[in-house]
Amino acid sequence: MSPIILLSIIIVYFALLLWVAYKTGKGSDNESFFIGNRKSNWMLVAFGMIGTSLSGVTFVSVPGAVGKDNFAYLQITLGYLIGYVVIAYVLLPLYYRLQLTSIYGYLQQRMGRLSYKSGAWIFIVSRLVGATARLYLVVNILQISILDSLGVPFIVTTLIILLMIILYTYEGGVKTIVWTDTLQTSCMLLGLIICTFYMLNHLNLNVGESLTAMQEKGYTKIFETNFNSPGFFIKQILAGAFITITMTGIDQEMMQKSLSVTRLKDSQKNMVTLGFILLGVISLFLYMGGLLYLFGEGQGGQFVEVIKDGVPKKEFLLNGKDIFGDKIFPEVALNHMPGFISIIFIIALISALFPSADGAMTALTSSLCIDIFGMKEKKEWDDKKKEKFRKNVHLIVALAFLIMVVIFKIINDNSMIGLILKLAGFTYGPLLGLFAFGIFTQYKVNDKLVPYVCIIAPVISYFIDKYQGTIFGDFKIGLELLIINGLLTFIGLWLIRKK
Repeated sequence: MSPIILLSIIIVYFALLLWVAYKTGKGSDNESFFIGNRKSNWMLVAFGMIGTSLSGVTFVSVPGAVGKDNFAYLQITLGYLIGYVVIAYVLLPLYYRLQLTSIYGYLQQRMGRLSYKSGAWIFIVSRLVGATARLYLVVNILQISILDSLGVPFIVTTLIILLMIILYTYEGGVKTIVWTDTLQTSCMLLGLIICTFYMLNHLNLNVGESLTAMQEKGYTKIFETNFNSPGFFIKQILAGAFITITMTGIDQEMMQKSLSVTRLKDSQKNMVTLGFILLGVISLFLYMGGLLYLFGEGQGGQFVEVIKDGVPKKEFLLNGKDIFGDKIFPEVALNHMPGFISIIFIIALISALFPSADGAMTALTSSLCIDIFGMKEKKEWDDKKKEKFRKNVHLIVALAFLIMVVIFKIINDNSMIGLILKLAGFTYGPLLGLFAFGIFTQYKVNDKLVPYVCIIAPVISYFIDKYQGTIFGDFKIGLELLIINGLLTFIGLWLIRKK
């Protein structure tokens, strides 16, 4: 498929996003930007949040991970569902009762100003790292598959995509994103379904036969029963629940969309519905991952074990090229399938890219303006000055995105889903501890010491993770590091509580 044709499709798709943004962003103000004037339809929010929750990382990394971890990711997804129920019936009633624009305002009311600022900064760092890792993965695929052949440098590709996101979120914010995310989620899921049906047809298999073929290869294994393994199913389900509570329930990006719904009951329906839909959609991603490896083997691909830097490593070679992990879906879709599938893949990929990046930029702008700079408290500022300030912050956030994407280009990890979940264990842990302490205890804390607790807990968690072999022997810590980090924060807050 010609890179020029693929690039033209991206431009047309972006023009459609701009048109949607223009239609929905009319008459927007700061309240529209931050929480959509609390007038969003809960069904639109729930559907659009699928795209935000999944992102380009899920689209590429989850199918690719089947070659290494089989269907084990479904263990985490079961935990996600538990987490969404907790958010719906524990956190959302709290946020609606307090009429929050930024959810970190709760920390100020409950603990104090520095606790509030600490929570906001933790979110900003966490979301910046997570969103830019997701953005990097998709930008890198577009770079390798399309723009390298046109001689466009990676940094220019990143700049152009960030400019696209700025253009359609600059005015409307959440009010616009609720609609653009719905469009993008539709395109992503449609692409997933079409690619799945094409491979089934090409392999001349029905769903039952394909599952049997995957079972013979061991791909369909879900539950890990080895207690010492990082993938032990109880650890994975618990980790999934807490990842959802932290990365959705106490995350400004995700919650500002839920808070844009008028009524609490509708927002709760949105959250629980999202949990069940994600369980089905991620199951389909894993199923497609199994199909991709079956398809690759049908094209002559094979698994090989190699030693690199003294460490055993698994590769999947197709025509002498390693396409294991994150590389398999782009490689197969763009180079081993018909042109129309390549087009569908690119549309689905950029549809997976934008919802996670646009929402993150809007949420970071909101948190910086409201939580860090206290824009709502500046009564001497008129609406025009506030709007100008918000737009300047939006541009600074975009610059931070650019810098972080370049850093991830240098890191160049082969499995971004694993890297993102690992980083979340360090960055979101203090938020988990802060909210848990506020909700489940009645104690006040020494507010001045809270920032130190929020720094010390991740540092201790890092050393626990690094030296876990010495500390725990055969027992391996996996994604439950997030829970350990949150518990350390909770203990730290307990130690600085006021009598």
